[in-house]
Amino acid sequence: MITEEEIYEGCRRGDDTARKELYVRYAGKLLAMCMRYLPEKETAEDALHDAFVKILDSFGKFKYRGKGSLQAWITKITVNECIEALRHSRKQGIVPIDNIPEDVPEPDSDIDSVPEKVLLQFIGELPPGYRAVFNLFVFERKSHREIASMLGINEKSSSSQFFRARAMLSKKVNEYLKKREAK
Repeated sequence: MITEEEIYEGCRRGDDTARKELYVRYAGKLLAMCMRYLPEKETAEDALHDAFVKILDSFGKFKYRGKGSLQAWITKITVNECIEALRHSRKQGIVPIDNIPEDVPEPDSDIDSVPEKVLLQFIGELPPGYRAVFNLFVFERKSHREIASMLGINEKSSSSQFFRARAMLSKKVNEYLKKREAK
């Protein structure tokens, strides 16, 4: 099996075999990530395509820094493409701060029993703006200041959208657990 470093070296040289291996190895994971951010599969696929174009055109700017650095770099480029797609769509569903509920219902203690696939489905069902903020905060570990800058919103909107996303997810998890318990 070809190593990450060998893929990097081959792509840097323009080797089509290495480019194909890069795509085969990472496209599925990156598409799943795009679908966490973008509402339609076609939009996610477009963002992934645009990301791969940028990735393949930018190998001269990337310096391999050890195992995992290639995946981290291509993930960052792909997240940025998703954010760009969200910016262009302007369907972010920003909720004013005064429309946020006071309490966020905490999920029942059995949250660990909810399958990952179900949780990802619930995240995918969030409105686009909530989903973007939630993903950037939870999965990419960005601060609300960084998120606000990336999405072109203010910092309070970022934190309020995260708060609202958490509330919606908690409600969905609790409903799922109640339905499962009733069976």
